[in-house]
Parts: sequence; C-alpha cells; structure tokens
Amino acid sequence: MTSKNKTSVPEAKGAMDKFKMEVASELGVNLKEGYNGDLTSREAGSIGGEMVRKMIKRQEEQMSSGN
Repeated sequence: MTSKNKTSVPEAKGAMDKFKMEVASELGVNLKEGYNGDLTSREAGSIGGEMVRKMIKRQEEQMSSGN
C-alpha cells in the first residue's frame, strides 16, 4: 500500500521525519523507520497531535517576537 500523504514542501520531508521521531521519543512511543502498523491509534494520534501543538507554539512565538 502506498501512502497518500504528501509534504507541501518536498525539501522539508527529512526535517519532518526527524521531528516526528523526536516527538515519538519524547512521548515514549516506539516509532521506527518504515512500517509502523503495530502502533495503536492512540499512539499514532498522540504523535501527530503533539507535533501540531509544537508547531503552533513555535509559530505563536515567532509572531509575538515580530519575526
């Protein structure tokens, strides 16, 4: 099965993958390269949710600092 998820900026794919692995590690989720079908929906959702929270926080910080 192929993934339909596409990165809007292809050059950012590596950084997003690294970010995802860092967040998974912080949350204690055993995320590995490649297939992760053994993750529960809760584990997978917690990774995505935390990524979004961190991205929003960074953007808010940038906006408040005038950058």
